[in-house]
Amino acid sequence: MSFGAAASAHRGRRPAPDSLCPCGRRAFGSCCGPVLAGVPAETPEDLMRSRYTAFALGDARHLADTWFPATRPDEVSVDAATTWLGLEVLRSETSADGRSGRVTFRARWSDTGTRDQGVLEEDSRFVRRAGRWYYADAL
Repeated sequence: MSFGAAASAHRGRRPAPDSLCPCGRRAFGSCCGPVLAGVPAETPEDLMRSRYTAFALGDARHLADTWFPATRPDEVSVDAATTWLGLEVLRSETSADGRSGRVTFRARWSDTGTRDQGVLEEDSRFVRRAGRWYYADAL
């Protein structure tokens, strides 16, 4: 279980490699940084964490690139008013054949316009094709 640091200061730019990753697991340069730069995620959890970090940083391109084409919407964007405040991974698993996985998580958020706050809880499904993990959908 981990809780990410407040990410609003990083929106639109990358944290320093030795800064705590927005996902809260370890330093950005050894966590989500390489995945955001195009290195394939090793596990479904690694991809999910990089997607959380992409939401926190406003990186819609990474979100689109890591969404399975068969389930990806025509347009992928991020809400500039949403600040992602922390991540808690509840469960992470990979199938025995290594072609699918699931990650259950909670992500805390705040809306800068309305000042609403909340928690997104999701059970996400992932698929692996040609050596890369992709987000498929939420159960």
